[in-house]
This record gives sequence, structure tokens and C-alpha cells, in this order.
Amino acid sequence: MSNQTEQTQAPKPASPALLERLFQLGDRKSNINREIRGGVVTFITISYILVLNPIILAGASSPDVDGNYLDAVQVASATALASGLLTILFGLVANLPFALSAGLGINSFLAVSMVHQITWPEAMGLVLLNGVIIVILGATGARTAIFHAVPPALKSAITVGIGMFIAFVGLVNSGFVTQAQGTPVQLGLAGSITTIPTVIFVITLLLMAILLVRKVPGAILIGIAVGTVIALIAEAIWRIGAAGEDNPSGWGLTVPSLPDQIVSIPDLGLIGQFDLFGSFERIGPVAALMLLLTLVFMNFFDAIGAMTGLARNAGLANEDGTFPRIRQAFIIEGLGAVVGGATSTSSNTIYVDSASGIGEGARTGLASVVTGLLFIVAMFFTPLAVVVPMEVGSAALVVVGALMMAQVSDIRWNDLAVAIPAFLTIISMPLTYSIANGIGIGFVAWVIIHALAGRVRQVHWLMWVVAAGFVIFFARTPLEALLG
Repeated sequence: MSNQTEQTQAPKPASPALLERLFQLGDRKSNINREIRGGVVTFITISYILVLNPIILAGASSPDVDGNYLDAVQVASATALASGLLTILFGLVANLPFALSAGLGINSFLAVSMVHQITWPEAMGLVLLNGVIIVILGATGARTAIFHAVPPALKSAITVGIGMFIAFVGLVNSGFVTQAQGTPVQLGLAGSITTIPTVIFVITLLLMAILLVRKVPGAILIGIAVGTVIALIAEAIWRIGAAGEDNPSGWGLTVPSLPDQIVSIPDLGLIGQFDLFGSFERIGPVAALMLLLTLVFMNFFDAIGAMTGLARNAGLANEDGTFPRIRQAFIIEGLGAVVGGATSTSSNTIYVDSASGIGEGARTGLASVVTGLLFIVAMFFTPLAVVVPMEVGSAALVVVGALMMAQVSDIRWNDLAVAIPAFLTIISMPLTYSIANGIGIGFVAWVIIHALAGRVRQVHWLMWVVAAGFVIFFARTPLEALLG
């Protein structure tokens, strides 16, 4: 009787038998329309990486130790190709609605820290080696074992922290929150909302919220579409232009306008331009190893945190936080670093922005396949892929961040040994602008507080190992100096 009830409640499958078997649409109470819509929304939400990754890796402030730069056009084309192939593979193998692309934390680390010591090919060689290590840890089950050792409260805190991180990224990227003199952040420019792009962000955010409250299908996608149309009209009327020192009220990244050139031939000249062990010869094995370990820690725990939060948000996680095909997911995510190094696009990892597609109903890898195909198409239509301004896409991030906050109720706040590490995990992610930092701070706090509060038996031995690793991670700068 219960099976009949479940069958009547599930959406009627509108998919061919092959898609049903491959993606288990009926079992996850989804259908083709939801998955396509979710995949499109995820792509729209993260398509900014096609602009942002070249800016970070090929920007004027990113010459390597020899004074060489990456080519921005080549970075854009390779980013689209790597993101597309990896996201399609992830959808087919892991059957989860998560998209992969160049990790913002890692590409910034490469551009700001690494290439002032080594060349770009040498840096990408370390990224590739980092990916090999991550794949081995995933294939042997070590990554899954560490995942199981994490207490449920910390997993919930990671989800909530990621929600806050997503929302904070959206607020910053939209110009709603800015840097200030005297205080770390402020509202808009000079403490008020004075720019047209930020006003359009607010309008888009409110529209999405209203549509979600009224349970309108495709609420986030509708909001993005309407917000983009408003942005195009605003730019056509007022000629706002890009933000800069002489134009602080401009668009943050992408100026919304219909492109003159629609089709472009992708330039994939960066593929294969890496030097696997050159960094060890240039700066010595100790310094190169510290850089490699830093990449591993950032890649390892950023992805675990992202996947934990997304799986919970999609309703695919078990009580212990695990989710279907977890080992396959870890292996493919590690492969993203290998591909990222081989294509000079930085490590490709799970994007928490995938939560926007999940918010549209995506529950299977079919959504990932759709997102991946759109990335492949974007190689040839890069100008169209960046029509959506960052201010509009940021509204989706804030809405999704709000949805992910629901996991906060699963944390036992009346138990301070649980509450304090969970709080530190949550608050550290947005304030340090890093998922890995938040996870590390939470792990170290959990181990120390439980050990000194007489609860040492409640701490899994792997938690001790990981916490010790994070202590080394946080102290890597003085350690590098100490070891020469």
C-alpha cells in the first residue's frame, strides 16, 4: 500500500527508458523538465567563471616568476572545455546534480602566491600532481573514511556555513556589501544603495523570493531572465559601463549588452602546457612540497564541504551525511584537478553554485550533463555566455544560501562542546572567504574542546589526524620559513 502511495506522489516520468535507467529519475522523484531547468540554471549561475577565471589567471597582476602571462582567450576556451567535459562525466558516473569548474580559491592562490615563485607551467604541474593524490585518496577509500569520521553536527555546520558563504559571495559580487574604511564591510557605496546595478540585484532578489514563496516553478530561472532583461535595458538607457576607479557605480564584472560577435572559434593552445616536476628543481623539494600540500588541503576539503552541503540541500544525503555513489564522486572530483593542471585552467572542483540548479528541482546527473553540454557550447558562443551580469547571478546565490540555512536546526546548540565548533565552522567560511578554512577551524576546535572536556573517546582517530594536518596547513608560512 505504501509503495502505491509513493508511486502516486512521484512525478510522472516524462523520460525515455534509457534516461530513466541511467539517471534513476523516478526513484529520485524527478523528471526531464526539472533536470533540464536545473542544469540551465546552474550553468547560468556559474557561467561567470568563463570571464572571471581569465581575469584571475591572465590578469595584469599575474605574471609568473619569469614575467610570462597566460593568454586570456586561451584560458576562457580551456575553462569552458574542461568544465564541460568534467561536469558531463560527473553526471554520468556519479549521477549527482553538481557542476565542476575552476575553483576560485585555488586559482587565486595560484595567481597571488605560487607564480611569484615558479612559472605557470610549473604551477600547473603541481595542480596536476595534487589531482593525482586526490584521485588515489578517493579510489582507495581514504577520502570516504575521513568523510565518515566527521561528526554529524560538523557536517550540518559545513552545510550552513556554505550557505552563508554563498550568500556572502552574492552580496559582495553584487555591490550590496563593500569594503569600507574603519569597518571591514559596509552597505553599498558610502553606506547606502546608490548604484543601478545593485538596485537591479535587489529587484532580482526580491522577485526570486516572491516567486519561491508562491511556489512558482522555475522561480530562480525566471528571476535571472527578468533581471537580465532589466539590466540590458538599464545599460542601453544610462550607459553605466564597467566598474573602475573612475566609475565606482558601474557593473562589477560583465557589462550587460548584446554581443557584436556571437560565434568564436575556441583557442585550446594551453592544453598540455604544464611542467610536472619543474618546481622541485626551481625552488627545491621542501618548498615545492609545501605548495603541493597546500593545494591538496584546499582541494580535498573544499570539495568535501561543497558536496556535503549540496547533497543535503538536494535531499540525497543519509543521516550520516553520505550520499549515493560517494566514492565515484570523490574520484571524478580529483580528476578535475588533473584536467585543470593539464589544461592550465587551475584545479576544477565542485561548485557550490550548483545549489541554484538544485533549488530548481535538479536531483540527478542529467542536470549535470545539461550544464556540461552548455559549457561545451559556450566554447563557441563565449560572448553570449557572459550576457548575464554578475549582479543578477548573485541574487540567485543569496536565495540559495538562505535555503541552505535550514540545516542549522540539526545542530545541538544546548551542548556547547558541539555548538562552539559548529559556530566557528559556520562563521569562519564567509569571514575568511574560504570553505577549507571554515572546515579546518571547526575540526581543530572540535578535537581540542572534546579532548580537554573529558570526551576524548567521542573523537574518531581520523579526526585527530585531519586536525593535525590542518594545524600544519594553518602554520604553513612559518614552517616554510623554518625549513628554508
